[in-house]
Amino acid sequence: MSYFRDGCFNTFLLDKLEYIKIDEASRIPKYKQVMDSIIAGIHERELQIGDKILSINALSERFDLSRDTVEKAYSLLRKQNIITSVQGKGFYVAKTDLSYKVNVLFLINKLSTYKMRIFNAFVETLGTSAKVDLEIYHCQADVFEKIVNRKKNDYNYYAVMLHFRDDDNQHTDCSDKILDVIKQIPEDKLIILDRNVENHFLQAGRVYQNFTEDIYQALNAGIEQLKKYKKIILVYPSKAIYPYPKEILIGFKRFCMKHELDCEVLDEIYESMDLQIKDLYIIIQESDLVNLVKQIRDRHYKLGEDIGVISYNDTPLKDLLGITVISTDFKKMGAAAANMILSKKVSSIKNDFNYINRYSA
Repeated sequence: MSYFRDGCFNTFLLDKLEYIKIDEASRIPKYKQVMDSIIAGIHERELQIGDKILSINALSERFDLSRDTVEKAYSLLRKQNIITSVQGKGFYVAKTDLSYKVNVLFLINKLSTYKMRIFNAFVETLGTSAKVDLEIYHCQADVFEKIVNRKKNDYNYYAVMLHFRDDDNQHTDCSDKILDVIKQIPEDKLIILDRNVENHFLQAGRVYQNFTEDIYQALNAGIEQLKKYKKIILVYPSKAIYPYPKEILIGFKRFCMKHELDCEVLDEIYESMDLQIKDLYIIIQESDLVNLVKQIRDRHYKLGEDIGVISYNDTPLKDLLGITVISTDFKKMGAAAANMILSKKVSSIKNDFNYINRYSA
């Protein structure tokens, strides 16, 4: 092993890379194995602040990895401030204290595939710089109040989604009581996700959807595919256990009025639906999506030709199955919120919402 000085960095480079462990048989992605190896090397004191690590090319060649794999690992480690780079010189260990310095409470209204994509992106972006606790209040205002009252002094940041239901299982705005509960959290510690609360908490961070405008603009983006259908049916579950914002319904009706389209709103996909050629369904709940696609296939209709289907909120499974979606970018939402914590600068961000054409409509 040799040491020499280069500027302010100790360019100590291990001749033997015992701390890098790549298991070809493991199902853990290779980029994650690279990250975990470097973090383990720091924990085990094989790497110190200022130690130079292998370049992207050298590491990819040494362990037969693609450049993209190593670049992804290094990029994520840089975002977490674990390593740094000096142009023309290489990559160096930036810190060895990987203990949690920020505690975050992530408070969501329900468990679902897309909510967890937000959460996972949030946690991944924060990396080892924070400890994140997850609480679920099931759209119940009283549960939300109890959680906040119990934990309002325990965290550095609070990331919250504000979706509630009334006694009739209707999606409802934040009551004055709920607003008072939220106001117990200092605004500089508050990040509001998914749903905006206009005219409140103006100094809080926010990464939000505009449910009315989002569905309206997304459907406009797909109008060339949609106008081939005779009727558009929105399946909007009006009394779901976890209700959906009424603004979705408003945006849909506004779109249909603008384009003078025949439309209908149903509560659910029923058994033995009266399926008619050139109908287009916009589905919100996944159970309705499964039921509808099954009925379409049982009757030997062609998806995207005889009957169209658009699903609300993207998931990896919908991507795999080729289902056209209108959806916000959940990973982007979680990462944007986490970056506010990392940068210590809160802001207001309207999250992207897109029409993703996979030819089922």
